[in-house]
Amino acid sequence: MKTKIVMLVGITICTMLLVSPALASDADTLEIYGNANEDDTIDMRDLTYVKLIFFGKKPETELADAKYDGKINPLDFIQIKLIIVGKENELTVVDAADRIVTVSMPVERIVPQPTSSYEPTWVLAPGKVVGVTATAQKEDGYSWLPGILDKPPVGTYKELDYEKIMEIEPDIVIASKRAAEEIAEKLEPAGITVIALQFVELEKFNPQLKILAKILGKEEKAEEFISWRQNHLDPVKEKTEGIEPKVRVYAEYSDTLWGTGGKGSGIQSVITVAGGYNIVGDAVGYFGYVDPEWVILENPEVIFFPAWTEFGPTALTGYFMDSSENAEQFIEEACNRTGLKETDAVKKWQSLCN
Repeated sequence: MKTKIVMLVGITICTMLLVSPALASDADTLEIYGNANEDDTIDMRDLTYVKLIFFGKKPETELADAKYDGKINPLDFIQIKLIIVGKENELTVVDAADRIVTVSMPVERIVPQPTSSYEPTWVLAPGKVVGVTATAQKEDGYSWLPGILDKPPVGTYKELDYEKIMEIEPDIVIASKRAAEEIAEKLEPAGITVIALQFVELEKFNPQLKILAKILGKEEKAEEFISWRQNHLDPVKEKTEGIEPKVRVYAEYSDTLWGTGGKGSGIQSVITVAGGYNIVGDAVGYFGYVDPEWVILENPEVIFFPAWTEFGPTALTGYFMDSSENAEQFIEEACNRTGLKETDAVKKWQSLCN
């Protein structure tokens, strides 16, 4: 039974960690126009830097054009000053889907679409949420978030009710990276801004939270949360970064046979921070499918299944689960599947459990 519990940790870990760290690398750059020196914040150093660009003393950077009008001039000086003091009328950002989005400020009404955005949104400004998905309201979702059951539902994570969203008139809708274009096509003609924010990549969580905090005017809360988070996450990274050889891991979404994640996915981030090696790597990108024969050839040493309220079958993990029976049955069935049962991961698990 002890071994089964260890295996179940693999199923549970994504609910805890798919929502995370960052220095001043590309991953940490705050992608807001006005961040002239392209670090992780907008402050007086950016004002100095953009002036040096204007006077020909520094090369122009991508984010220096604070007004996003195609030129560097004193209007950018003014915009950066306004951003620093939180008085800007608009904010232009590069979102998680690499879309350039201009947000009218201030933002008082929001609707989050991806379930991974609910905890960050509640950390910063739950009072500004005017609509939620029925997916997030489910018992095995985020029903425990204060006040979430009192918010009007706007469809599900995968099938939004666009008419309902337009009816409640949010200032912005937070979208997932994959769904942003489709959602924008439906809502932006109605004057609703759609911005993709990606909270499932550990390396990009902090700058994504800072973008949301800047939009909501909650920078101080974001800094407090990031500090708390890093105090828990950094010790884990310190212990796992030097692990060699790295354990070979295959992860499969619990609702999608042979559906997995590579570079840029939450799966990749979790495996890497845990000290493992994702066998999928660059083979599929953010999301894709692999063949059973390929998995057999790659022969992973560990297999885990990201499982939460967005993924079926439901009732595998969650804060309200009082039994591991469903999860154990799911693992048993998966381990008898051709393509997995031939791997070292399953053979080792079966030998320990028998």
